[in-house]
Amino acid sequence: MSVILAYIGVIVIWSTTPLAIQWSSDGWGYLFGVSARMVIGAIFCLIVLTVIKQKLAWHKDAILTYLAASIGIYGAMLCVYWGAQFIPSGLVAVLFGLSPIVTSVFATVWLKESNLTIGRVSATLLGLLGVVIIFNVDIGMDNLALKGVIALLMAVFLHSGSAIWVKRIGADLPALSVTGGSLLLAASMYILTWLVFGDMDLKMSDVQLKAGLALGYLSILGSVLGFTLYFYVLKKMDVSKVALVTLVTPVLALILGRLLNNESLPLTVLLGSACIITALVLHQWGDIFIMRIRQGKTLPQL
Repeated sequence: MSVILAYIGVIVIWSTTPLAIQWSSDGWGYLFGVSARMVIGAIFCLIVLTVIKQKLAWHKDAILTYLAASIGIYGAMLCVYWGAQFIPSGLVAVLFGLSPIVTSVFATVWLKESNLTIGRVSATLLGLLGVVIIFNVDIGMDNLALKGVIALLMAVFLHSGSAIWVKRIGADLPALSVTGGSLLLAASMYILTWLVFGDMDLKMSDVQLKAGLALGYLSILGSVLGFTLYFYVLKKMDVSKVALVTLVTPVLALILGRLLNNESLPLTVLLGSACIITALVLHQWGDIFIMRIRQGKTLPQL
């Protein structure tokens, strides 16, 4: 599989996921939406593994990899679904775009990578400024909006930590196997969560067709294909470069939210979002800019 095509696939799927998450929760709530998505995704993935005759490995490193990946699929996605109830889908993607910055900090601590350069430290501070701006504005949904922002920030930390742990284990496993094993564990945790906290009086008549289609999209493309492409790219590329997918997805998600969901954002929220997106650019290319400025050279084309 081409790493570039896989990378583009992750960008497309992740850009459309925030809006699909909001649509898939209509009528039956966020908990059923995310639980059903992961259960359907796990079943479909296991069927595919059976058809291609690829067995799941259950040695120590494989189990640790499944566990590490499931933290992102269960913990991070649960926070995303809960938080997406209260904030626009575009803002969901923007906040999740902080992943590269958080990932770099984690990589410095866990993988001993030299990531804390002037450019990346500056990017971290600018990203924090963007979060502060968003925190100090009325997004239109009072305190619930702030709770949604906090939930997304928790998702960022869980997602970044999960990626670093998978990279640190370094198990030589096929991407589809990682997806299948981690979805199996995550789906089990979602079922348990649903049985404890779910709405048992769910009426399917209240569910819109759009929600069902969004759930199907997220289950097959968002979960199985999306996670498989993500773990494949994660295996082939540096973890900090993989996290740069979130440099593009916030912009696309903001556009899709506006065009398809008629979402409007206050100027101050757009300002905070601009700070975060600029921080991501600075995180990736800031040190190159600084070096070339010091050397009196022309800045490179991005």
